[in-house]
Amino acid sequence: MNKYIPKKENLKTKRAMLMPLYIFVSLLFVTACSGVDCPLDSLVYTQYQLLKSDGQADTLRDTLTITTTKVNGMDSVLLNRLTNTTEFSLPISYTSPQDIFYFYMTDTFGIVRSDIVTITKEDHPHFESVDCSPSYFHTITSVTCTNNNIDSIVIIHPEVNYDTSLKHFNIYFKHRN
Repeated sequence: MNKYIPKKENLKTKRAMLMPLYIFVSLLFVTACSGVDCPLDSLVYTQYQLLKSDGQADTLRDTLTITTTKVNGMDSVLLNRLTNTTEFSLPISYTSPQDIFYFYMTDTFGIVRSDIVTITKEDHPHFESVDCSPSYFHTITSVTCTNNNIDSIVIIHPEVNYDTSLKHFNIYFKHRN
């Protein structure tokens, strides 16, 4: 009964030859588990398009500045002196049930008129992966505004997510002669 007992040198040589394979397979598993494409910015934006009463695109002639008040009580300028556009976008808060925006319109004579736009919404947590921080999508339930410069705002697509091609609001500004 002659049993073959491998020499220690042969085992070391075989292990040494297989070591690169072990390392490669280990790296393959590690990188496969962490290859998640998390969004770089978890903010979502509402898209506004400016329309005339006849449904045609409207171009903003006056200067528009939009601000909001943050949770910490500080004011934040979201759009500064926007003009000559037919659309714009605004970020929406993560988990506040309402967003309040202050629209300041400055006409060519330097007269400033303001409106307050209040958006009420439901927030829905959205998870890409456990490796990513959660983001929030929203369902807009209502919008109200004062009527100094703004004639009306209409919700056209209430679901707010990463899709920036969708317009969420039609906004109709009053025209001054």
